[in-house]
Amino acid sequence: MTALWQTARKRDTVRHTMRSAAEVRRDFIDFFKERTHTEVPSSPVVPADDPTLLFANAGMNQFKDVFLGTGTRPYRRAVNTQKCIRASGKHNDLEDVGHDTYHHTYFEMLGNWSFGDYFKAEAIRWAWQLLTDVWQVPKDRLYATVFAGDEAEGLEPDEESAELWRTETDIDPSHIQRWGKKDNFWEMADTGPCGPNSEIHIDRTPDGRGGSLVNGGDPSVVEIWNLVFIQFNRAAGNVLQPLPAQHVDTGLGYERMVAVLQDSDNYSTDVFRPLLEQIGELAGKRYDHASADEQVAFRVLADHARMLTFSITDGALPSNEGRGYVLRRVLRRAARYGRTLELADQFLHRLVGTVAEMHGDVFPDTTQRVAYVSEVVKSEEASFNKTLGRGLELFSEVADALPAAGEDANGAGDPRARGRLISGEEAFRLYDTYGFPLDLTRVMAQERGLAVDEAGFEVQMAQQRERARQAARFASDGIEAEDWTVLAETGDQAFVGYEQTEVETVIHKYASTDGTLHVVLAQTPFYAEGGGQVGDRGAIDGRGFQLRVEDTQRVGDYVVCRCPQAGAGALPAGSVTARVDVSRRGPTTANHTATHLLHRALRATFGDHIQQAGSLVAPDHLRFDFTHFKRIETAELVAVETEVNRAILADYEVEYFESSLHEAKAAGAMALFGEKYGDTVRAVAVGAGHSRYSLELCGGCHVKRTGSIGPFLVTSEGSIASGVRRIEAVTGVAALKLIQEQREVLQELSRSTGASQAELPTRTAELVDEVRTLGKQLRAAQVQALASRGEQLLREAEQLGSVHLVAAELPDAGPDALKQLAETLRQRSPRTVVFLASRAESKLSMACGVSDDLVSSREVAAGKLIKVA
Repeated sequence: MTALWQTARKRDTVRHTMRSAAEVRRDFIDFFKERTHTEVPSSPVVPADDPTLLFANAGMNQFKDVFLGTGTRPYRRAVNTQKCIRASGKHNDLEDVGHDTYHHTYFEMLGNWSFGDYFKAEAIRWAWQLLTDVWQVPKDRLYATVFAGDEAEGLEPDEESAELWRTETDIDPSHIQRWGKKDNFWEMADTGPCGPNSEIHIDRTPDGRGGSLVNGGDPSVVEIWNLVFIQFNRAAGNVLQPLPAQHVDTGLGYERMVAVLQDSDNYSTDVFRPLLEQIGELAGKRYDHASADEQVAFRVLADHARMLTFSITDGALPSNEGRGYVLRRVLRRAARYGRTLELADQFLHRLVGTVAEMHGDVFPDTTQRVAYVSEVVKSEEASFNKTLGRGLELFSEVADALPAAGEDANGAGDPRARGRLISGEEAFRLYDTYGFPLDLTRVMAQERGLAVDEAGFEVQMAQQRERARQAARFASDGIEAEDWTVLAETGDQAFVGYEQTEVETVIHKYASTDGTLHVVLAQTPFYAEGGGQVGDRGAIDGRGFQLRVEDTQRVGDYVVCRCPQAGAGALPAGSVTARVDVSRRGPTTANHTATHLLHRALRATFGDHIQQAGSLVAPDHLRFDFTHFKRIETAELVAVETEVNRAILADYEVEYFESSLHEAKAAGAMALFGEKYGDTVRAVAVGAGHSRYSLELCGGCHVKRTGSIGPFLVTSEGSIASGVRRIEAVTGVAALKLIQEQREVLQELSRSTGASQAELPTRTAELVDEVRTLGKQLRAAQVQALASRGEQLLREAEQLGSVHLVAAELPDAGPDALKQLAETLRQRSPRTVVFLASRAESKLSMACGVSDDLVSSREVAAGKLIKVA
C-alpha cells in the first residue's frame, strides 16, 4: 500500500478495496442503472452514419442527433461504456502513447447521460457518491474545476456548478477551482449545442498537495471524469441561445479509474497486464525488468494491438487514406517499435486473440471476428515487412548523406540549423513507396539526431490529407433549424414505402440550399438511402406545382426528399401526391434481395467467416463486398452463382417482421458489423419455417417472392483491399440484356471462325497456337535476314584506334533478333564493339556486344555502354 492510500486511511479512516477492471466497469453501470438509467450498448468505433468522424472519440457520439434536436430516444437517462479511438484529427493521442503511462489510442469511456431530465445537481452529487462512497476514493485527493467565464465571448461564470459542489458534496471548498474556456467549456463544433463542464481531477502526489498541478500536464494529477452541461446553442454569428431542453453528458476514463483503484499506472493494471505478459513471452523478456526504451515499446504494442483489434472488428481496414491510413500508421508504428524488442517477424496478429479474450464478455464481436481480424493484421504485417528492409535502407542512405552531428557548432541543439533535415520529398517518398507514415519517419529521425521537413511533406500529401480530413458541419446538410419553413404540424413522420409507392399527404416542412429544395413529408413513400440501397426518385405534385425528387436521404429522424428548385417561390400548404419512380424501385428491390441470397450462398460455400463489408444496391446492378482472404477460383464463383439462381427458382416467400434487437438475434437474424441499429429492428426472412433460407436485419426494400428477381449473373469478382473482395452482378432485365449481348458475341465468333459455339474453345486454342507458330517463323526469318546483313556490318565497321565499332539501326528487328545478332558479331570479330538499335513496333530496343578480349582486359563493358545510351 503506497503513501497515497496509507495517508488516506489515517485521515479518512476508510478501507479501500482493490477492484478488478471488470468490477470497476460493472460498478459504474450498476450504480446508474439503480438510478433508472437505461444501459445502452457501445456504438462501433467506426461511425456508421457520421461523415464528420473517422472514429468514435467520445461516448456522446451516438447521441449527437439528440443534442442537435434531430433525433430522440425512448429513454431519458442512459449509461454505457463506449469504445473510443483518439488517433487522428483534433483529438490525437498517438504520439504520446508509450512515452507516458496514461494516454491511449483506444480506450473505454464510462458515461451517464440525461436528455432533458436531470441536470447539474444530480450529476455532481452522483459522481461524488460513486467516487467516495462506492469506490472510497479519499476525498481530500479530489479536485473539481468549474467554468470561470469568458468576457470576450460574453460567457458568464458557472457559479451554479460551483455552488452545487459546495452544497451537494462535502468536498473541501478550496479544492473547487475555476478555469477558462479551453478547459471548462464544451462545444460540439463552431455552431450547435454547447455548455460549461466540470472536471474531476485526482491528486496522486506522495504528499497529497498537488492542487497546483491541476491541468498542468503532470501524470501525478490527472483528470478522471468530465461532467458536461449542455445548456446553450451557438448559432451563426457567435450568438448563444438557451436550449429548450438541457442535457448532461459525462465521461469517466475507464483505464485511469482502474489505475487509481488498483494504486498503479494504467499499463500495470489488469486492463493491460495479460497483453504485456504475452509481448514479454514473444520477446523473451519481462516488462518490469526491461530498459526504459523497451518499456516504451511494450506499451506501444499493447495499446496498438487494442486499437487495431477494435477498429478492424468494427469494419475499418488498413488503406492509404482516411481511417484506413490511420490504421496503417498505427500498425506500422507498432512494427517499428517491435524491433526495439527484437520482434522482426510478424507478431502483432498474435495479440489479437488475447485482446478478444479479455473483452469478449463485454464486446462479443471481438471474439466472433478474432480469426478475421488476425488475418487482416497478419496480411498487413506481411505487406509492410516486404518493404520495411528497403525502406530502412533508403532512410539510412538519406540520413548518412546529411552533415554529421556537431559539424556546425553554431547550430548546436537544432538539427535544422545544422542542415540535418530530411526533406519533405524524401519523407514523402518513404511514405509513398515504402509505406512509412510520417510519424514513423520522425521517430527514426529523432533517434539519429535529425529533423524532418514536415511542412514539405504536408505539401506533398495535400490532396490525400484533404480527403482524409473531410469534415462537414454537424448541422445536417448545412441546414440550421431556423432555415426550415414549417407548413403543417404533423407529429412524427411516417414511412409507408414498404407497402405503398404513391400516397396522398402534406408537406411538413421544407428548406432551400444552393438551388435544392429539401422537403419533409408527413407521410412518405420515398426510401432514404441506407443499408447500401440508393435513395428513391419520383415526384411530388401539389396545387399549382410539381417537384421532381432526384434523391432521398435521411437527416436525423426525417426522410428528406431533394428536389431541384425551379423557382424562388414559396411552397403552399395543402394536400400533395407523392409518387415513387417504380421503374427504378422495382429492379432496386430485386437487387437488394439478391444481395441477401448472395451473402447466404457465399457463407454456405466458404464458411461463416464471410461477413458483409459494404454494398451498393442500384436499379442497374448490385455490388457486394465481403471478408475473405483467398482468391476465388472460377469453379467456386460458378457454384456461388448457381446457388443464388437455385434460391431464386425456389421462389421463396420473403417476409418481414419487427422485434427488439435481442429477440431478432435470438431468432438467428444476422446483424451487419458496423451497422447502427435502434431498439426496434426490422428483420427480412427469405423462406418461412423449416424452409427458411436466410434471415438478416435490414431496413431496405425487398421483393415479395424470390422468383421475381429473374436471372442472376456475376459480372466481376476481385480483391479491393486486404482481406476484402467484391462481387458485382446484375439481375432481371439487366441480366437478360447481358445474356443476349454475350450470345451475339458468340454467334459472331462462330461465323468468323467457322466453328460451332461448342467448338469455339478448341478452335480458339488452335488459332492461338497458329499465331504463336507464325510469330516464331517470322522471328526466325528476321534472324536469318539479319545474319546476312551482319557480314556487311562487319565489313563496314568503323576503326577507332585498335577497336572495331559496329553501330547500326535495324528498323524492323525485334529485341530478340537484335540480341542474337549482337552476340554473333562480337564472337566473330576480335577487339570489336557492337551496338544495335531498333524502333520496331514503335518501341525503342537496344543491344550491345563486346568481344571477349576487350571484356577480359576490362577496356570496355557492354553494361556501361547501354546505361550511358
